[in-house]
Amino acid sequence: MKNITITLLLVAALSLPGCGRDVAYLEVDGQIRVGIVFDIGGKDDKSFNAAAWEGVKRAAQDFPIKLRDVEPGDPTSIEPSMRAFAERGYDLIIGVGFAQAPIMQDVAHDYPNLKFAIIDGVIDLENVASLIFKEHEGSFLVGMIAGRVTKTNRIGFVGGMDIPLIHKFEKGYEEGARFANPRVQIFDNYVGVNDAAWNNPGKGKELAKAQIERGADVIFQAAGNSGLGVFDAAEETNNLAIGVDSNQNWVKPGFILTSMIKRVDVAVYNAVKETIDGRFKGGIHLFGLENDGVGYSLDEHNRNLIPISVIDEIERAKKEIIAGHIKVTDAMAEK
Repeated sequence: MKNITITLLLVAALSLPGCGRDVAYLEVDGQIRVGIVFDIGGKDDKSFNAAAWEGVKRAAQDFPIKLRDVEPGDPTSIEPSMRAFAERGYDLIIGVGFAQAPIMQDVAHDYPNLKFAIIDGVIDLENVASLIFKEHEGSFLVGMIAGRVTKTNRIGFVGGMDIPLIHKFEKGYEEGARFANPRVQIFDNYVGVNDAAWNNPGKGKELAKAQIERGADVIFQAAGNSGLGVFDAAEETNNLAIGVDSNQNWVKPGFILTSMIKRVDVAVYNAVKETIDGRFKGGIHLFGLENDGVGYSLDEHNRNLIPISVIDEIERAKKEIIAGHIKVTDAMAEK
């Protein structure tokens, strides 16, 4: 009977609209069902989606849940996938990325008895948890590192999609770099203006090399899969890059100065745990330096790239930001 049940569930998984072979299904004993819909970068982007995937995987290991994930091949597959989870009565449905907010707004409105969580989006419904991050604070810290480590006093920023959310990264980075080094010059470029901007490493590499030709020796990328091209450019020219969202120091050891950590994994894990514990709450859930929601990475791959004196300076600045003595601009709040 158990084998028949699993087979039927797998068949149901493959019948989800827009899913096909992009559906992964993990069967775990338990009653809570969790569905997660990634953005088009996919869960193997070594960055934003990968962090969300780590969070739900850890939850699946720690709690008796049934987990299914969908990697849409294009944006048109997102809503059918999310609605398929809702139609099947999933207890928690997670959307990865701000672009899913309008879709989740409609689906969550249609299914008020189900629970939803959106990363980087704000939805004013009681059954939706909006997981929001102070990216500008973490970006300020990595900007300080770049400002102290640069040998040319020229650094760069490569963003993915040219949108207010990524402006938060850029603005915080620029303020941190200038705080640490008033002489620094900063170049900035964006890969594009639509969803394809997150998945174009060739363009990311091209933009990074153009900045390097202008003298930039450290480049912070906030560009999803496109940022992997920035890493390639840094390695090929013997310069440094800064990773984003996940700890990406391991991707190109010796060429990744640090990574701006955005604890999407913790936010997602907490959403699952709160659902299981019966403590789920809609509304805004904010993650910043004060609760380790953002930060910078230091490990065996980059420890020798950053002087201890710089780390001490960064840690002092972190405390000052938390205390409110250093104000970091939130570019989205300015809009």
